[in-house]
Amino acid sequence: MSADDSSAAGSVTLSAAARAAGAASPSAAAPLELPRLGFGAAQLGNLYRATSEEEADGAVRAAWDAGIRYFDTAPHYGIGTSERRLGQRLAAFPRQEYLVSTKVGRLLLPGPGTGDDLENAFAVPDDHVREWDYSEAGVRRSHQESLDRLGLDRVDILFAHDPEEGPTEQAFAEGLPALARMREEGLVRAVGVGSKDADVLTRAVRTGLIDLVMLSGRYTLLEQHAADELLEACVEHHVGIVAVSVFNSGLLAQHRVPDEATYEYAQAPAEIIARARELADIAERHGAQLPDLAVQFPLRHPAVRSVVLGMRTEAQVRSNADRMDAQIPEAAWEDVERTVGSDDGA
Repeated sequence: MSADDSSAAGSVTLSAAARAAGAASPSAAAPLELPRLGFGAAQLGNLYRATSEEEADGAVRAAWDAGIRYFDTAPHYGIGTSERRLGQRLAAFPRQEYLVSTKVGRLLLPGPGTGDDLENAFAVPDDHVREWDYSEAGVRRSHQESLDRLGLDRVDILFAHDPEEGPTEQAFAEGLPALARMREEGLVRAVGVGSKDADVLTRAVRTGLIDLVMLSGRYTLLEQHAADELLEACVEHHVGIVAVSVFNSGLLAQHRVPDEATYEYAQAPAEIIARARELADIAERHGAQLPDLAVQFPLRHPAVRSVVLGMRTEAQVRSNADRMDAQIPEAAWEDVERTVGSDDGA
């Protein structure tokens, strides 16, 4: 782990390939920069429970007021609900002042409409179903349908979503080349892959086709070694990382780690809880809190461009923004470094 001087400025520039390939698009005239903190919109799709319209209004408005200018969504999130809600709320703001990423790989088709989507963790009616499609036609269709739901004429970044869960070989043989062509045509400014599988992301980086990866949970304050090869590949190929799930599904979200804390969406093993509490002690010794370290830690690696956090309410937005701005002395990071080695208890 090494400090990234550029992250202190609040944003960093994506690869030259992304800028050059997008030169045909007016939106790509300036370098594409990602802010340190982004708004993850899965909760706008009713992740785990319903998010009220008032909560959604408050969260997006609070994000804007906090200076957040990067918003990430996907068709998967609430089978279109997140994209529609996010687009409705972003319509109040100047389009040239914010960035949006969404994802491809799952098309939304008419569903039975007789139940809900809780099997996929979203509290929405099952009036649509997902169908994997990483063909070029499917990728382009997904992009257009996302624009329709968002009410936008463009998105800035397109990620291939969870290729390891669907037709992986089609994603590599057809989907990634299609995304690269769309970038070259100026339809998007950057393309990438989003996954929790570091090996799949490493393979994607080595194709030379992408600008970014969205890495879920594998490079966090608690866990780094699973991403060693990926980070090396990203540096070698000048690919940026958007870090997500940096709280390890809740374990690092509170300063006082409870006995019933979750890790990988299940009860955390005792050794993992002990490690989190050790990190909380380090934070406290230096006048910070465990979630402050969790939010800022990924940005210390030179490949990490942004941290995207899921936000459901105005209060969560304010808390996340405050944690990203918290002053953490270098001595705290040095103490974290000295304890690395017991960080991958999984």
